[in-house]
Amino acid sequence: MGKLALVAKITHVPSMYLSELDGPQKGSRQSAIDGHIEIGKRCRELGVDTIVVFDTHWLVNAGYHVNCGPHFKGNYTSGELPHFISNMEFEYDGNPELGKILAKECNLQGVETLAHDATSLAPEYGTLVPMRYMNEDRHFKVISVSALCTVHYLNDSARLGWAMREAIEKHYDGTVALFASGSLSHRFAQNGQAPEFANKVWSPFLETLDHKVVEMWQRGDWKTFCEMLPEYAAKGHGEGFMHDTAMMLGALGWSDYKGQAEVLTPYFGSSGTGQINCVFPVTEQDGAAVPGPQASVTENFEPGSSRL
Repeated sequence: MGKLALVAKITHVPSMYLSELDGPQKGSRQSAIDGHIEIGKRCRELGVDTIVVFDTHWLVNAGYHVNCGPHFKGNYTSGELPHFISNMEFEYDGNPELGKILAKECNLQGVETLAHDATSLAPEYGTLVPMRYMNEDRHFKVISVSALCTVHYLNDSARLGWAMREAIEKHYDGTVALFASGSLSHRFAQNGQAPEFANKVWSPFLETLDHKVVEMWQRGDWKTFCEMLPEYAAKGHGEGFMHDTAMMLGALGWSDYKGQAEVLTPYFGSSGTGQINCVFPVTEQDGAAVPGPQASVTENFEPGSSRL
């Protein structure tokens, strides 16, 4: 019935908003903004009606959650970085119908998910920043999915991504794009050193690791990447423990995916973190490689350890 038309890994760095404003950062993130504009353009050309964002700024401590309210409007200031994003106006339309379809299929496939359509919950800036540049005219409906998952298995996030793809293709009459909104390495600069690292990655190790990952994506070495994702998420300080990336890869078919990444905004450093905009062609998949449920464990482990 429906179609998954476009999948992307996107940045949402708040310095993109600063880049619009007069001051020392003005124009510094134009490449990232241009990447978002290009993704929005491609979505229009593909007939996308709804963008679903796996948002690594929406923290949850139990279950998976879908914010599919009918309408979002407000004035946003970041609690994390109020000196970067302050009083940013937003207004977008949601898609309660699709949100409920997504959650229903996730639950049928054993991934506990709740859809919230009657809610005062507004999207986080992992959704709001990209929509500012992709969806200024409210052309697309918007749904946010929690992806800062503190006690969740990457396996489950991958299965959620696959279930959402099946929900779209089997039960939705429309065309959808899925975005993993989060960084690669996400080690912020130490307090007091932020200005020095405004356009840099925190360490040569993290920058090298990120570049190797992007090379894997570009040549389509998904088997290797999927195997290393849990360790990469931990040692690379992955944003949201890289649950957004697991969701994205689940939707693409996990290690059986044969596509190659197309980089729209080349890798760049921001406040110590590694950032990129890239898109992935959607290929036919049967979901056979998507990991099954994590076997129960009895030993203790750290929340957010991203074990597969």
